[in-house]
Amino acid sequence: MHDLETLLAYLKLPYIRENYESVAATAARKEWTHIHFLSELIKQEAALRKDKAVQRRIHMAIFPVIKTMDQFNWSWPKKIKRVQIENLFRLKFIEEKSNVILIGSVGVGKTHIATALGYQACLKTHNVLFTSAIDAVNNLVAAQRAGLLKQELKKYLKPSLLLLDELGYLPIDKTGADLLFQIISQRYERGSIIITTNRVFRDWPAIFNNDSTLTSALLDRLLHHTEAVVIEGNSYRMREEKKE
Repeated sequence: MHDLETLLAYLKLPYIRENYESVAATAARKEWTHIHFLSELIKQEAALRKDKAVQRRIHMAIFPVIKTMDQFNWSWPKKIKRVQIENLFRLKFIEEKSNVILIGSVGVGKTHIATALGYQACLKTHNVLFTSAIDAVNNLVAAQRAGLLKQELKKYLKPSLLLLDELGYLPIDKTGADLLFQIISQRYERGSIIITTNRVFRDWPAIFNNDSTLTSALLDRLLHHTEAVVIEGNSYRMREEKKE
């Protein structure tokens, strides 16, 4: 038994190592065949490994809060295309390496939907990273000053899905605009991006230091394979505060 457990530990089969005796007792009681017994152990080992992989992807995504659409109040926004949003949860846009841009004022549920999409992607084997646009810019600026820009960029280029939250809420200077452009241009047709923003596309030059040339180049890459989702309404958070 000691040798068996040592070998199972070496092979990194924790479920089998911890449960083979109890499953063997069940197999004897129910008169399973050897193949049935073996398949049950392997099935549960695979399920454990899959669950650990999902939890690891969720942890690596750095979601501020886990959200699902079961928690979403569809009746609150004045205008929202539910069918369009629900279709996004098929995650075909990730397979096609295309993008999603959620546009709307503060508090209409853009971040909730983006996070729920990211969480669903984690469940479906995709690597995800959540970050606010301004945090990404600040991290890249710091990395550039430290001579570590190439390594820091990899963090934003590697995941199958990058969530850039709150683009346009704070102004970005020329250095930040150039660095954000690098993320978007290098992910073009290589990986998907979900962006939440409070600004329509015609107002995007104001986000990027009024650099119309850079903004045009960025939008040219970003919108080539993008589905835009417009949500209209008042802030749901303000509604809760008024109730209190």
